[in-house]
Amino acid sequence: MTEPPTPADPEPDAEPSSPSKGHAPRSLKDWILRLSPILALAGLVILAFAMGWNKYLSMEMLREHGLNLQAFAAERFLLALVIFIAVYALATASTIPGPVFLTLLGGMMFGPLVGALAQATGATLGSIAIYMLYRSAIGTWLRAKFEADAGMMHRIATGIDRNAFVTLLTLRLIPSVPFVLINATAGMVAAPLRPYIAATFLGLLPSTYIYTWIGWGLGDLLRQGVQPDLNMLVSKFFWPLMGVAFLSILLPLMIKGGQAWYKRRRKRMA
Repeated sequence: MTEPPTPADPEPDAEPSSPSKGHAPRSLKDWILRLSPILALAGLVILAFAMGWNKYLSMEMLREHGLNLQAFAAERFLLALVIFIAVYALATASTIPGPVFLTLLGGMMFGPLVGALAQATGATLGSIAIYMLYRSAIGTWLRAKFEADAGMMHRIATGIDRNAFVTLLTLRLIPSVPFVLINATAGMVAAPLRPYIAATFLGLLPSTYIYTWIGWGLGDLLRQGVQPDLNMLVSKFFWPLMGVAFLSILLPLMIKGGQAWYKRRRKRMA
């Protein structure tokens, strides 16, 4: 008498899944680990404002300490350069408002060229910190939220997915696009790190050079005994400031034109 056939063992992929599989509610520990980088950043910003560090990013700081810091840079150039880069990186990572005054200070201390390179280096290092923060597990969660809104962050993310270097370089050349928004979005979409670093550094240089040149001019005014304010800054350096706006329009258009020319050339060669 033959035994009745036993039912075959189910295949691994046919195993009934639990309704909560892949969707299990996260524990408090998971959420703490997930949010700890954001909480650390928020704590850094709160500490900066509580200690009054944000007040140093102002014209008053340039008037009161500009000449002393310029003299310090002349005496201890490398030390001053390292400190400046570190401070700028920290200011960028903490998203404290007012880094333009640090850029002016960089020009005052080191001159237009070295000041621009130092500022771009510090800002790039700080941007990497924000990038890595949003590239963590929270980045995936946030991207899903912003994709549903289909707002600016979604449009930036789509461009980065298409061509990371060109999109990031174009955005860096436009001062009106919030700096931290680019950093956060690049991290959320896990943009390649090397193109991100290169686009950040190169994209900052054109406008930064103009700002550091203005800072160098402010140093000359301070040495002459003039106490500049924001109104004097705008009136005396109106055309260089207009140059920043001009570059922010012209350079992205040049990049787009170059892309279009390259695509047409490839089609003709195909």
